[in-house]
Amino acid sequence: MCKNEYSENAHFRQAEGRQRPKVEPVRYNDAKHKKKGRIMNIREEAHKMKLASPRLAATTGEMRNSALSHIAEELDRRKDIIFEANRTDLSNAEKAGISGAVIKRLKFDEGKLKSVIDGIAQLISLPDPIGKVQLARELDAGLTMYRISCPIGVIGVIFEARPDALVQISTLCLKSGNCAILKGGKETAETNRVLFRTIYEAACEAGLPEGCMLQAELHNEIDELLGCEGDVDLLIPRGSNRFVRYIMDNTKIPVMGHADGICHIYVDSECDFEKAVPVILDAKCQYTAACNAVETLLVHRDIAEEFLPKIAEALRGAGVKIRGTKEVSEIIPCEIMGEDEFRTEYLEL
Repeated sequence: MCKNEYSENAHFRQAEGRQRPKVEPVRYNDAKHKKKGRIMNIREEAHKMKLASPRLAATTGEMRNSALSHIAEELDRRKDIIFEANRTDLSNAEKAGISGAVIKRLKFDEGKLKSVIDGIAQLISLPDPIGKVQLARELDAGLTMYRISCPIGVIGVIFEARPDALVQISTLCLKSGNCAILKGGKETAETNRVLFRTIYEAACEAGLPEGCMLQAELHNEIDELLGCEGDVDLLIPRGSNRFVRYIMDNTKIPVMGHADGICHIYVDSECDFEKAVPVILDAKCQYTAACNAVETLLVHRDIAEEFLPKIAEALRGAGVKIRGTKEVSEIIPCEIMGEDEFRTEYLEL
């Protein structure tokens, strides 16, 4: 998450090439929430974070790594409180009739905690991304141009209802010296609140500036965040294609958007069947609610008659529903898929 003089130009060109917002971002209304006993205004807080961002950028790699280490310790120490908050979110989700695939994504248990703590340890082991000379070019005698990595500044991230994403995003921002405004899905509001408080307090206790992080909790604050051009340097929306498009169409802030997570596996004619089958099973079944779970399987026609029955048996044994083209249905029994299903993200078996 670093920028340089070239990436700034790239963002500028992107903003020029994109249409102006279709509608003006919604002005801030009365639906504000409290921070330390007072009403919080996202725009005011974003401006304060912008002023604080040089202080975070100036911290040493050792200081940021120390903060990350303390965050990992505090997450483990407060895990019972975190799990209790998550049980509340899961109970509310079940009462609201949310699908099982989504509920699986909301869950934050011992396994998820271990995963995020391991991820923090891996972050700590990485070299400091700040201040790296990426390019040096002598333009003239005594005149050399350098491209040196530096933090972007203030990054706003709007992400899906997945508590582990909050930990991953916040710690990545801290490692790279970026202030972060975080807005997670409402389905994990209780878990996100406890996780954020744990991470923020640990970061401040380790000596990072108080303006290093902010949590937005109300839905309308998304629109307020979109109007923070000049204070927020980059927006990263995670969610549906429609949601990402809405963000891009309604802000002047540079946006790093993405499309649906429609992942493919291609099985070549010379593949090892013994390796291919477990790889496909793991990619589909290990975490079906994840955006990188495989949705589409492409098989070379030369091995289709031999391979498809093997993989179909394995997938059906794992509870996976198979839909295929007419050619596939002539080899294995399956429902005929529509052309649009090549562009469909299922997030379930």
